[in-house]
Amino acid sequence: MLYRFGFFEFDSDNHELRKRGRAVAIEPQPARALALLLSRAGNIVTREELRDAVWGKHTHVDFDRGLAYCISQVRGALGDSGDNPRFVQTVPRRGFKFIAPVAVADAPRETGPAGRPERWKAAFAVAVLLLGAAATWLAVSGSRTRDRVVIAVSVFDNETGETHHDRPIAALSDAVVEHLTRVAPDRIAVIGNAAILRQPRNIRNLKAVADHLDADYVLLGQLQRGESGLRFITHFIRLADEAHLKANRLIVASDTLAGLEAAVVAEFDRAVRAHVLTSGAN
Repeated sequence: MLYRFGFFEFDSDNHELRKRGRAVAIEPQPARALALLLSRAGNIVTREELRDAVWGKHTHVDFDRGLAYCISQVRGALGDSGDNPRFVQTVPRRGFKFIAPVAVADAPRETGPAGRPERWKAAFAVAVLLLGAAATWLAVSGSRTRDRVVIAVSVFDNETGETHHDRPIAALSDAVVEHLTRVAPDRIAVIGNAAILRQPRNIRNLKAVADHLDADYVLLGQLQRGESGLRFITHFIRLADEAHLKANRLIVASDTLAGLEAAVVAEFDRAVRAHVLTSGAN
């Protein structure tokens, strides 16, 4: 189904959003939320209905944070504001409503003299797109060898349930970013402040990180509490195939997190040197 509103159009089958004919980036989960809101334009969509549409009834997530993120991403893609909405209105304690006028149409289909779809035209268009994509890939891959390797550092997660660890663990990812930017600035670029890297872990999407940031690797970390005390898990992941190149468990000696920053920075420093710099990866 094709929905048109304002300067936008949204294909609910492909989850493609366009503004004045130009593609607008939107992640899969916010796209599902937008599809439901548009299908019910002018009516209230409850939070529970959005949860079922985005995650399904049997998926357990931090629903409040996840839904807040989805709606903020929808508004961001549309240039909308929660304080003065043009498209998505919050209905307190109930849900959300798409308030702009919406026109609905089926995707157009070209037909030949016999009334059958001219499939050869669609096939030709697909072939042209594929050839264009291939040419773009060759151009990018050919030039990428001259560019720096891109490393994304996601905000680290406090999974202990102890809120006093939230701020120092989030700040720890910033310390890693700061250190890595000085390791080999001519060979690696480090991204740590993109919104997609600040998502809650339960809706974090590594493919979206790769696509949105054109990143080669991502660093993740979690503070956990086990039977023997605190531990910090590090992950060094290649985004092309989401393979763990290195993962380690660091024992945290004290609840004050003394020494953790130095240990985590050193661990990721070793991983980058071993898998990016020493190997000469691009």
